[in-house]
Amino acid sequence: MKKLFLALIAVSLWSGVNAQNIAPFKAGDRIAFVGNSITDGGHYHSYIWLYYMTHFPDRRITCFNKGIGGDVIGQIAYRLDEDVLTTKPTVLTLTWGMNDTGYFEWYGDDTNGFITKRLADSYKTYAEVVDKLKKLPNIRKILIGTSPYDETTKFTTKNIYPHKSEALEKVVEHQKESAKANNWGFVDFYHPMEKINLEEQKKDSTFSLTPNDRIHPDNDGHLVMAYLFLKAQGLAGKPVADIEINASAKKLDKSVNCQISNIAGTNNSVSFNYLANSLPYPLDTIPRGWGNHKKQSDALNVVPFMKDFDREILSVKNLKSGNYNLFIDDELMGNFSASQFADGINMAEITTTPQYQQAIQIREMNEERWDIERRLRNYEWMEYDFLKDKGMLYKDSNAAMDSVKKYSAKNPFVNGNKDNYSRARYKSVRDAWQKEMNVLVDEIYAVNKPKTRRIKITAVK
Repeated sequence: MKKLFLALIAVSLWSGVNAQNIAPFKAGDRIAFVGNSITDGGHYHSYIWLYYMTHFPDRRITCFNKGIGGDVIGQIAYRLDEDVLTTKPTVLTLTWGMNDTGYFEWYGDDTNGFITKRLADSYKTYAEVVDKLKKLPNIRKILIGTSPYDETTKFTTKNIYPHKSEALEKVVEHQKESAKANNWGFVDFYHPMEKINLEEQKKDSTFSLTPNDRIHPDNDGHLVMAYLFLKAQGLAGKPVADIEINASAKKLDKSVNCQISNIAGTNNSVSFNYLANSLPYPLDTIPRGWGNHKKQSDALNVVPFMKDFDREILSVKNLKSGNYNLFIDDELMGNFSASQFADGINMAEITTTPQYQQAIQIREMNEERWDIERRLRNYEWMEYDFLKDKGMLYKDSNAAMDSVKKYSAKNPFVNGNKDNYSRARYKSVRDAWQKEMNVLVDEIYAVNKPKTRRIKITAVK
């Protein structure tokens, strides 16, 4: 029943994605993910990159977090040249709208009039961004309809910004039409995630993909976002590997995205060499990031990620009935029946395999890289969302530090970034952080190459 439900959800999700030629990234691509705090503090872009790191180990790309918390489209437009285009992206994704649709403005005397004018101003500024991007034909553009504001969850007693989601949906529609008019890519996070929220809330009224404040997705929400993006790129159904062995004939019937050699066996065993072109995707099972409580793997409850993106299938036909041990590199991986082997074992679900353990190393290095990049994004927040208004953009002087200290007493956002800025204002420190990230990425692409494994299946005596 659960499998049927997930299949139905998958169809529903796909109907919410606008497939306007969202081609997969190619080797050498430099992708700038531009947005607000959902991008800045979130994981969806790092999850997308982790998929490429593991599934396409020879297709090296570079992803940049170019989000800043609190940004509206006007702030994104202001920093586009200095903060984004200086990275020389070949692909640029852009999402905005959560902050443009207001917060406490919803409690004014003329809320509808205020929000209507605010959106009109945002659309005008966005049109200027479009004009700028149209003059950059060497950059592929992908617009992303933001994740939703969840008005329906009952995890708290009050929806503090009623009707905000209606305004946000208008922004998403505006972006979709803009993508169509300019022949740009478009991926809709808003509607599929909203559908998931509504479906899950029928069973649990407190469920939400944005559980902390109705605005920011937790880790499971970010994997849903990565899932939607990768699906829009047409990557669903591309297996880590798909192997079918005829045990009685000791021959290979099928091998997809892998090489099989040296098949051997006896009456109650079969063994072979296995070299995949990909590694399994290493799902995280602990919460990551400040303020988050959900795990990345929690997303498996609402989207068929394993089915679409993490299938490492080992099928062995014509084994005699009974139970069999699965060994990889002489290490026991589990015990399965002949019928289970005939149906196919998804080795990507076995977290102790050598290839999965290899992938975990990549995940942990990618998480370390993400954490360092967050320090740099917090520095950019201080520059653009605080020091710019003081006339001290990129001054990084003692006077700038004094201003940060002064305002931190009454501004919780400045206070939260004060310690980070005290280090990041020195260029040598920022350069060191960048070098550390570069080393991590180099190491990831050095260790992410699949290795030949010896697989052996023997009858349990």
